[in-house]
Amino acid sequence: MNLTPRERTIVALDVETSEEALELVNQLRQLVGMFKVGSQLFTAAGPTLVEKIVGEGNRVFLDLKFHDIPHQVANAVRSATRLGVSMLTVHAAGGREMMRRAAVSAKETAEQAGVTPPSVVAVTVLTSIDKDVLTDIGITSSAADTVVRLASLATTAGVNGVVVSPKEISAVRAAVSNPNFLIVTPGIRPGFAETEDWATSDDQKRVASPAYALAAGADYLVIGRPITAAKDKVAAARGIATEIQGRATAT
Repeated sequence: MNLTPRERTIVALDVETSEEALELVNQLRQLVGMFKVGSQLFTAAGPTLVEKIVGEGNRVFLDLKFHDIPHQVANAVRSATRLGVSMLTVHAAGGREMMRRAAVSAKETAEQAGVTPPSVVAVTVLTSIDKDVLTDIGITSSAADTVVRLASLATTAGVNGVVVSPKEISAVRAAVSNPNFLIVTPGIRPGFAETEDWATSDDQKRVASPAYALAAGADYLVIGRPITAAKDKVAAARGIATEIQGRATAT
């Protein structure tokens, strides 16, 4: 996809209150393309905040990772679409029919409302999960193999893309023939030096730099703490844009 550095950048509003979230939006709206509202903020502030952010001309990535019976997920996607979000998540582990119903619900609801349907992207394996965690929950395949299997399933369900860690982007691109299939990548650490274990001191276990993720084939980068925890958030966002632009220029 031919996206600008701004369009590629999604900032995670992983804060506790509407006031904090709106302050971040006001500071960063000229530098990032989308704002992620996840379970913490949505539980605290609800759909009203999403409507406010969207109503002020911003794009919202609603990251609630819907995972339920197909009927319930379809209804949840319907409600999210009516909020005007640009992207939302479901869990690929919910299965083909659940994902298919989510994709259909987004398209039908948007058509009825006369709006652009949100991109429905399926979460594969969380970036906090490694081999030991997979073993604990009874999955014997590696994270990479599990991601590719779920991504391939997602393509048959008709969703728009997947959420994968930087480490699995290349494998997914190789396995999926559709060049327009979106890859959304969390676990982004500016200036991160990729190593064999890909580990960090926080709960993100499979991470990489923006340049690495883009070179591997990511479309969107989800960035939270490197921006939101920075003393100068605007400077941090600008630095990431520069790194993304440098990668785009190099290619």
